[in-house]
Amino acid sequence: MKEKEELDTLNEIRTLMERSSRFISLSGLSGVFAGTYALIGAYFAYNYMQEMPASEASSIGDRIMSSLFYRRVSDSSYIFFFLDAFIVLALSLITGFVLTQRKAKKSGQNMWDSTARRLLFNLCIPLFTGGLFCIILLYHGIVGLVGPCMLIFYGLALVNASKYTLNDIRYLGLLEIVLGLVCAFYTGHGLIFWSIGFGVLHIVYGIRMYYKYERE
Repeated sequence: MKEKEELDTLNEIRTLMERSSRFISLSGLSGVFAGTYALIGAYFAYNYMQEMPASEASSIGDRIMSSLFYRRVSDSSYIFFFLDAFIVLALSLITGFVLTQRKAKKSGQNMWDSTARRLLFNLCIPLFTGGLFCIILLYHGIVGLVGPCMLIFYGLALVNASKYTLNDIRYLGLLEIVLGLVCAFYTGHGLIFWSIGFGVLHIVYGIRMYYKYERE
C-alpha cells in the first residue's frame, strides 16, 4: 500500500513537471481540420490554374509550379493565391485556437503560460524567416521554389518548437523538411507536395495525436 502511494506521488510530480516545461494542450483534432482546410484550398488552387488561359504560359524563369504543368502568374492570380492561402491559414488558426483552448481548460492548464509563450516564440522565428524568404523569391521571380521553401521552413519551425511541446511534433517537422527537399527536385509537381505536407500529413498526425492523447 505504501509503495502504491509513493508511486502515485511520483507520477503526480512527473505530471506537474511535464506541465511546467511542456505545452501539452495541443489538440490533435486541430491538425485534422488544418489538413482538411489545406486540401480544400489546394483543390480550388488547382481548378483555378486549370482555367488559366494558355496565353499566360511563359519561360522557365517566370513559371509557377502546379500539379501537372507550369503557368505564369498574373497580378490577379497572385491575389487569388494569396487569398486562398490566407483563408486556409485563418481557418486553421481559429480552429486550432478554439480546440486547444478547450483542451487546456479541460486539462486544467493555462493556455497562455510561460511555456506556451516560449513555444509560440520558437515557432514564429523560422516561420517569419521563411515567409520573408518566400516573398524575396517571388520578388526575384523564382516562383518554383516557393512551395519547397514553405515546407522546409514550416518543418524547421515545428522542430524548433517541439522541445516545448509533445515530441510527436518533432517527427512531423522532420517529415515536412524531407518532403520540402524532395519537392525542390520536382517543382513542376509542387501543388501535390504542398497538399501532402500541409494536408495529408496534418490529418494523419492529428488522428494519431487524438487517439494517443485525447481519446477517452
